[in-house]
Amino acid sequence: MSLLTLGCARNEVDSEELAGRLGEGGWELVDEGADVVVVNTCGFVEQAKKDSVDTLLAASDTGAKVVAVGCMAERYGKELADSLPEAAAVLGFDQYNDLAERLQDVLHGKPVESHVPVDRRTLLPITPVKRQEAKEGVQVPGHGWGPTKVQRKRLDDAPVAPLKIASGCDRRCSFCAIPSFRGAFVSRHPDEIVSEAMWLAENGVKELFLVSENSTSYGKDLPRDQGALEQLLPRLASIPGIERVRVSYLQPAETKPSLVAAIAKTDKVANYFDMSFQHSSENVLRRMRRFGDTDSFLKLVWQIREHAPEAGIRSNFIVGFPGETEEDLRELERFLTEARLDAVGIFGYSDEDGTEAEELDGKLDADVIAERVQRIGNLVEELTSQRAEDRVGTEVTVLIETEEDDESDCVGRAEHQAPEVDGECIVLDAENLKRGDFVRCRVVDSEGVDLVVEVIGT
Repeated sequence: MSLLTLGCARNEVDSEELAGRLGEGGWELVDEGADVVVVNTCGFVEQAKKDSVDTLLAASDTGAKVVAVGCMAERYGKELADSLPEAAAVLGFDQYNDLAERLQDVLHGKPVESHVPVDRRTLLPITPVKRQEAKEGVQVPGHGWGPTKVQRKRLDDAPVAPLKIASGCDRRCSFCAIPSFRGAFVSRHPDEIVSEAMWLAENGVKELFLVSENSTSYGKDLPRDQGALEQLLPRLASIPGIERVRVSYLQPAETKPSLVAAIAKTDKVANYFDMSFQHSSENVLRRMRRFGDTDSFLKLVWQIREHAPEAGIRSNFIVGFPGETEEDLRELERFLTEARLDAVGIFGYSDEDGTEAEELDGKLDADVIAERVQRIGNLVEELTSQRAEDRVGTEVTVLIETEEDDESDCVGRAEHQAPEVDGECIVLDAENLKRGDFVRCRVVDSEGVDLVVEVIGT
């Protein structure tokens, strides 16, 4: 059996939990020649769906029996199965408990019933205090799928690993379908998170990358004495072997001053703020069913940099949302120019099945959206390059991820750079450095958002 993973870091955690569960069920994971290929799909945006379908088709071309799991399988279920006969089975989250048995059925040609999607927000009580009471009776990906904790199996030996702290989302952004197939927000118990973090440290992990659909909500559904993210971070940072803890996906409207201070001041917690701004025009944000505006977002940026002047701040933005005007776009340009973020993703709006935004008026033509993406993208490229240039002459602590050899440079990441999305550090004269090393470096040059650094100590 082989396991292919698409999508975000949350999916990576799900795949490692699936690998652990399948291993306990007698399945052996192989890279080539698999009888069964499990594809952990992504269903977030149109391109991700296409990539998932392409991966499923390519897997079927090998002659293996193909099973679709993950977000796209959960979201579309039987509809996907009917349109993709190449997949032997399309399984949802609730079928993960007996996945090993279902794969045996697939292997031996027995029919497997396709998943029938439901709105997963209806599977848990609406009141947060009731959710933990219901958790044991509901399958929640990333929470052991029930009362027994799933044994996680690492699928690589990278010195950084994602660690899921919660699953689901209670926000109702008009453009987003995630809550409908990921469900309502549920925090993991802090002791469970710490236990898994210790296991990761014992297995060679140096940096923990905390992931969820909304990290700022962590703890809201737990008893008050079990705490929030501010209390969890010091526990994780104190684990032997862990040198860096990184938080992802913070909602600006929910980011309290105490959380900003905890991230900025807690030893071994990266001064890194992954803020989900999405836009800065109040008009567009209201249509997105979000809160804030340019000035309130700038105030948050200044608050972060008051605590940690060199902090990394990144975000994604949707351009061309229904009803977006030229004035709205100029407001976004004002925010980006003044905020000087370290890394920015720009996405053109597209309809998502079953979302409120799909029915909104004021839709823009595709060529207008493309022009605006190009316009904002050019601005972002200039601004983020300038931000990287400003770091020349400063000191950074770099986690080495790729060792130097005859064909490639030594590459790592500084505190303000998250895995894969925020640029990297090219380390000069690094023949003695090993993967997993943390080294102090001085920035001597920049290339776009990437930094060129030289080692000054360990």
